[in-house]
Amino acid sequence: MAKGLSTKGLARLHEVMAGHIERGAMPGLITLVARHGDVHVDVIGAKAFGHPEPMERDAIFRIASLTKPIAAVAAMALVEEGTLQLDAPVDDLLSELADRQVLRSLDADLDDTVPANRPITLEDLLTFRLGFGCIMAPPNTYPIQRAEEELQLRSLGPPWPPTPHSPDTWIRRLGTLPLMYQPGEQWLYNTGAQVLGILLERAAGKPLEALLTERIFEPLGMRDTAFSVSPGQRDRFTTAYTSDPESGVLSVLDDADDSFWAGPPAFPDAAGGWWEPSTTSGRSRRCW
Repeated sequence: MAKGLSTKGLARLHEVMAGHIERGAMPGLITLVARHGDVHVDVIGAKAFGHPEPMERDAIFRIASLTKPIAAVAAMALVEEGTLQLDAPVDDLLSELADRQVLRSLDADLDDTVPANRPITLEDLLTFRLGFGCIMAPPNTYPIQRAEEELQLRSLGPPWPPTPHSPDTWIRRLGTLPLMYQPGEQWLYNTGAQVLGILLERAAGKPLEALLTERIFEPLGMRDTAFSVSPGQRDRFTTAYTSDPESGVLSVLDDADDSFWAGPPAFPDAAGGWWEPSTTSGRSRRCW
């Protein structure tokens, strides 16, 4: 026992995690356990299936939805300094979302709506209660899903490939759709964080990545966290895989050598666009 970390427990952790690699569930992973100042890091496997070199401690992974709490921290920093207010409508900065219409029911046609009872607030975005988000149903089940897919918002289903739109174009297109529920009425995953990123950019008067770098990453020494991978970091980047929902067979989702993260994205996605070193296994997730 060293400062609370059990040698037997760490060995068991290694055994379990190495089993995922041996079964081919993923090519590699990095675990970190810390307690009372004692930190244990275990690096297992490789950056990609068939890769000749082992995984390195500073390997870079896509952190997906862990981007959401990072954006939330930035939002609360702006609240603390008085730039934003939790209970204030977002209309002043996001005029595209003013005067919302709301579907009478989830399966209603897009023109079968009623006026929103109240404006959307920052708190609604942070708690995913703005009235729009992921539906736990197969794609194309409802008219609103089909309309969202046609607009390429990448908000209700698998966010891949990333939306081609700039933040201004994205929010303008979202503003053409009705809400699914009244603001504050229903928890719906994902879209709130995407809208939050645009709100943060407009409130701060600077790109989202610049804001988060200035307020969070530089003070915390997070030198490698960003929306894109530089050429000098490419050799540390892992390959991302996705699994077939029926067979479970893995296929390449984003190759490290030909990645969507090779350059700055059109839409800096506060719901899932960041990557950083040694945080997760690199397997993609679906929100539905």
